[in-house]
Amino acid sequence: MFDDEDMGLYTIGTVAELIQEHPETLRVWERNDLIRPDRKGYQRKYSRNDLKRLRFIKDLMHEKGLNIAGVKYLTSMYACWFKRNCKGGARQNSPVAVNGTKVCWKNEGTYCLVASDKAEMCSSCDLLNNCSTLKGF
Repeated sequence: MFDDEDMGLYTIGTVAELIQEHPETLRVWERNDLIRPDRKGYQRKYSRNDLKRLRFIKDLMHEKGLNIAGVKYLTSMYACWFKRNCKGGARQNSPVAVNGTKVCWKNEGTYCLVASDKAEMCSSCDLLNNCSTLKGF
């Protein structure tokens, strides 16, 4: 049961302490659709993957100097950003193909895997799934 990395376990206060950000900062990031914690009534419940996303967001903002719009644009290029059970990435010298220009948000020190099948990439793309003009194709 606790090996599900997408299960909401942590409250906003706990997460704010863990990543050393103010709870209101996490609320701002949520309002800007950078993070989508589970909800139990009115209480937010963050998963271990949410923690990884938040650390990635924090790094992009504090270390790379991106603003919220920049982070939102960059994370939109990750087909697995909101996908449950993302497999994560691999190191550059691994036997699987990786995109050496796209750092994996889930596993520090790794890069996103190259999709073996373009359909795999498209089926998880929020833009394609929500685009009414492409639904007929």
